[in-house]
Amino acid sequence: MTGRRWGERENKAVSLGVVALAYATALGAAWVVPALFGLGVADHPVAALAAAYVSSALVIFVWSTAVDNGSMFDAWWSVLPPFAVLALAAGHAAGVPSLRIELVVLVVWVWAVRLTTNWARDWPGLHHEDWRYLNLYTKGPKVLMSLFAVHVFPCLIVLLGSLSMVPAVVVGTRAVGALDALALVVGLGAAAIELVADEQMRRFARTKQPGEVMQHGLWRWSRHPNYFGEILFWWALWIFGVAADPAWWWTVVGPVAITAMFVGASIPMLDQRSRDRRPAFAVYADRTPALVPRPPRRKSTV
Repeated sequence: MTGRRWGERENKAVSLGVVALAYATALGAAWVVPALFGLGVADHPVAALAAAYVSSALVIFVWSTAVDNGSMFDAWWSVLPPFAVLALAAGHAAGVPSLRIELVVLVVWVWAVRLTTNWARDWPGLHHEDWRYLNLYTKGPKVLMSLFAVHVFPCLIVLLGSLSMVPAVVVGTRAVGALDALALVVGLGAAAIELVADEQMRRFARTKQPGEVMQHGLWRWSRHPNYFGEILFWWALWIFGVAADPAWWWTVVGPVAITAMFVGASIPMLDQRSRDRRPAFAVYADRTPALVPRPPRRKSTV
């Protein structure tokens, strides 16, 4: 029996193969398009980064349209930045400390490999599409909602977050110091928080009962510890950038935009869905912070 879209008879390996091919073409576009417009990393690092991100996102949009599944784009969030940081590092200016470049590359790749691996483990395949995308398609022409809401908007958010990599690995010449150490700790800590949170949720999902709410481990202290870790990663990149060259402080727009997206859109959307599906969630939400972990609020005895 075939599914709604790609077909449930297609196994996950085939789906991942299609995604791998799509991302190979997207990475090819990210490499070729900046060169076509004469946007070398050494002379135009921000423009080169923007051209690479937008062109790759549009390539994935074409693939998503071809297979009728916007979830094809989900892995883009963690696939493009690690290759982008390598490309930027390859064009760095003279005097940029190699140690900082190595630290930034390490943090980005640890984060990217963990997040991409987590996505690949949990993604059901091309017969499944994220419920959030299906909701978006009801708000306007599907092709336009897919292009702008599912592909272009996240691309621009990640682009803003990635701007800090320019001072960190391309142009910043300040010596490596305490801020870099802080960025390293925050970045690797962020990846660790995401890893622990996702593994705890994965174990819970195997045994949960209908309507049961996850409120153990990190999820006892935060309703979205995985999002907290994700936000911390992008702030770590910004700290690296400021450590390299304080004049690039304005790249704070990146982590601010990512924080605003999670706090203003992703968290309210998921919380509302949980309230609608799990009656016990309201009590859990009342005593547990949405994002920044803290001990759960004690129930009043009055």
